[in-house]
Amino acid sequence: MNGFINPQQILKQLKLRKDMTAVDFGCGSGSWVLPLAEKLEDGKVIAIDILEEPLSALQGKAKIQHLDNIERVLADIEKSSKLEDGIADLVLMTDLLFEVDDVKKVLEEGKRVLKKGGRILVVDWRKDVALGPEQGRVLPSEIKKIAKDLGLKLTEEFEAGTYHFALVFEK
Repeated sequence: MNGFINPQQILKQLKLRKDMTAVDFGCGSGSWVLPLAEKLEDGKVIAIDILEEPLSALQGKAKIQHLDNIERVLADIEKSSKLEDGIADLVLMTDLLFEVDDVKKVLEEGKRVLKKGGRILVVDWRKDVALGPEQGRVLPSEIKKIAKDLGLKLTEEFEAGTYHFALVFEK
């Protein structure tokens, strides 16, 4: 997969069911939420961000695209997503882990909200590329070790464009 991240292409690889519940940690203005909401037409996407502004922008985009299966939540996922235990089939952590102070805490929160057999998709910046953030990049090996220590099983690993890697873990 060349170039920048293509959410549609990556989501295709996940073999999603239309009735799933997905949660996007650090959703921003919805570059993953919107294509996910289209795929999960009988399901729900819970979009979480620490800032109100991107959530508001997401609401406007969802309205334009006639997507009514998106729930927006204002929360700091390093503290709590404000969600119940075991409600999600999928948790997205895309371009997120390089920004957080405590990767373990975020993965723990993702695991907590997952159903048994649910998956976490991590997509983040590779350390060996010049483009992207200068600080905070996390090696896939570090994420895999933390996830393993939390009892999460690595099920897939692939390139997510030229500048990113992708990891899929199962609870």
